[in-house]
This record gives sequence, structure tokens and C-alpha cells, in this order.
Amino acid sequence: MPPVLWIAAGLLILRLLAEWFLAALNRGEVRRHAGKAPPAVAAIMDEATYQKSVAYTLERSRFGQLSEFFDTLVLLLVLFGGILPALYDTVVAWGAADAVWTRAAYVLIVGILMSIPGLPFDWWSQFRLEAKYGFNKSTPGLWVSDKFKGLLVACALGFLLLWVILSLVNWVGSSWWLWGFGVLFAFQILMLVLYPKLILPLFNKLTPLPEGELRDRLLALGDRTGFQAKTIEVMDGSKRSGHSNAFFTGFGRFRRIVLFDTLINQLSTEELEAVLAHEIGHYRRGHIPKMIAVSALTQLGGFALIAWLAQSTWFNLAFGFPPGELAPSLLLFGLLSGAVTFWLSPLGNHFSRKHEYEADAFARDAMGGATAMIGALRKLAQKNLSNLTPHAWFSGFYYSHPTTVEREKALLTPA
Repeated sequence: MPPVLWIAAGLLILRLLAEWFLAALNRGEVRRHAGKAPPAVAAIMDEATYQKSVAYTLERSRFGQLSEFFDTLVLLLVLFGGILPALYDTVVAWGAADAVWTRAAYVLIVGILMSIPGLPFDWWSQFRLEAKYGFNKSTPGLWVSDKFKGLLVACALGFLLLWVILSLVNWVGSSWWLWGFGVLFAFQILMLVLYPKLILPLFNKLTPLPEGELRDRLLALGDRTGFQAKTIEVMDGSKRSGHSNAFFTGFGRFRRIVLFDTLINQLSTEELEAVLAHEIGHYRRGHIPKMIAVSALTQLGGFALIAWLAQSTWFNLAFGFPPGELAPSLLLFGLLSGAVTFWLSPLGNHFSRKHEYEADAFARDAMGGATAMIGALRKLAQKNLSNLTPHAWFSGFYYSHPTTVEREKALLTPA
């Protein structure tokens, strides 16, 4: 077996073992505090809610471990079982020898087929695990409808994007990867504007926030913090889940604020204002352009690596594909890159948590104190049964946000 196959298999298995090790550490830490919540946690959750969050965390962890094993097993079978090159030969034969559309269709078909084995796990998570703890609000019909509509959107947008990127080889030659990066980056920026207008309404209903005290306070907050949004909308997140969220989409004059209806039902007016102030803090502290810049640099490096792999005489051949073909290199990179980027996730999460602290501090200053933000964080932790005692290594690898305990401590620390 070629060395690259041993390396690929080793990376995938090593990631799985690391995920299991981290999950075991986290469950051990949760069990260590299960008998009695630490004082800082007891101030956030009552005993009954805390015990429920412990049970939810442990069950999700065990289920996640099984799901991770299954996903890795499927990926190993697909990569090393000869399935991919056999399917490639079949799909490419649908058109002319140099047809780009068949290669774009191949990458898209593989992506769709690989999502199918995980559907039972998705179903169980939604209708068994989430339902057991009161979070699931969806129905089987809605779940199937979401999957079907998601498939149609992925096919329409994915095929077009893949066709353009793969066609660049014929259009611009060896510099295709620079143009490919530009196409993908432009597409993502366009989606920031089009997603809330064209795609999100396919899945959720967005309605303007009604006139009243909440709307007046949120608009006044936007005025005094220099954040002018085109509109404030409410999303019917409660038809699928009891979890809550708030976010803003778009940029410039296309910017809009979106609040989950579950969030509005769970928090007071002042607490909702604090949550929005936190989201505005991300904008005012320049986190969005920083994230876009990091993402762009990462994508540029990814395209350069794909171009190098496609030009090599060993990469495609090791997996059973013709050398020099871009579509297989693009697919293989997508399937294997996660085994490498997993080890970089602590770095990304470190900066993400730093941004969350900065946004919290902005919200505290905008609200004239930490009370409202702390109240919102406590209620969200309670309603979402958050794990408030994660192992430090686990949170370092997986948490993009600090824990509620950590955020409270930072909010109460003088600037």
C-alpha cells in the first residue's frame, strides 16, 4: 500500500482516538462534579436543572462517540474500498471524455451519498435524544422536508460552484487555483446578502419584530452603539427546537438582526437588549472582517495545496484515480482535510473565545453594567442545559465560547 494511504488512514484513526480521549476526559470531569455542583455553578442552576444538564451532557457524549466511530468507519471504507474510483469511472462516462459537468456531478454525488449513512444518527439525535430532554419541536414530516429542501439547495448551488471552479483549469490554466479562490470567496460574500433573503425563508418564517417596548429599545441600542440595521426580524426557531439564538446577517445596508422566537420567550426585555449588544459588540470590535480575512487566507492555502496535489504523480494514483485530474484531488482534499484541521481547532477556538469576551465587555459597557448580560447568560445556560463543568482540554478543542462561569467572572472583573 502506498505510504500516502498509510498516512491518511493513520490521521483519520488518530483523530478518532483523540476525540474519544477528549470525550472520556470530559465525561470524567462532569461525573466528578455530578454529586454536588461547584459554588459558581450552583449560583447559575438549581439542583434539579443541574442534574438534568449532567445527564444530558453524558448522554450526548456517549452518542457522539458512537456517531464519530461510525462516521470514521464509513470514511475509511469509502477511501480504501475502491468505491470512489469505480464511481468516478461510471459518472465520467456519462459525458464526453473532457466534460466538466460530469466531474462536477461526481463530486456532488459522492457528497450526497456520504451523507446518507449518517441520517439514522441524525434522526435518533433529533427524535430520541433531543426529545428526551424537551428540546425537539420538529415532526418527522418537517425533518424529511428539511432534508429534501437542503438537498435541492446543495445540488443547485453546489453543482454551479463546482462546475465553475473545475472549468477554470481550461479557462486560465495553471493559475486556476487563484481564480478558484476568488470565485469561492465572492460566492460566500454574495451568500451573506442572499442567504437571509432567498434560502433561509425556505426553512423558516421571518417576521418583523412587532411595534412595542422591545423593538424601541433594540432600535435605540443600535442608534447609540452605531449599528444601523435595516430591520429586526423574528425567526420561528421553536418549530424545530427549544434551543435559542440571535444573530445578524448581511453587511452595509443589507444588515439585519434576527432573533429566535424561543429567545424572546426566555429572556426579559433588558436581557434581550444585552444579547443584542453582545452581537453588536462583534461588529463594533471588528471581529467579522477578521474572521473573513482568516477564512480567506485558509481557503487560499487550501486551493494552493489542492493544485499541488492535483499536479503530483502520486496523490490521485494512490487512491485509484487518474493523475492530473482536479475533481478527485478536490474531493480527496475535502474528505481528508478535517483529519489535519482538527488539530488546529484549539487555536481557532482560542481567538473565538477572545472575541466572545470582548463582545461581552462591549455589552456590559453599552448596558451600563453586567447585570442584564449575566442574567441572559444564566437563563440561556439553564434553558439549553449547558455543560458548566467541562474538562479544560475538551473545551479547548471544541468550545468556541467560554463557559458561563468564565464569562460571568470576566464580566465582573473591572476593565
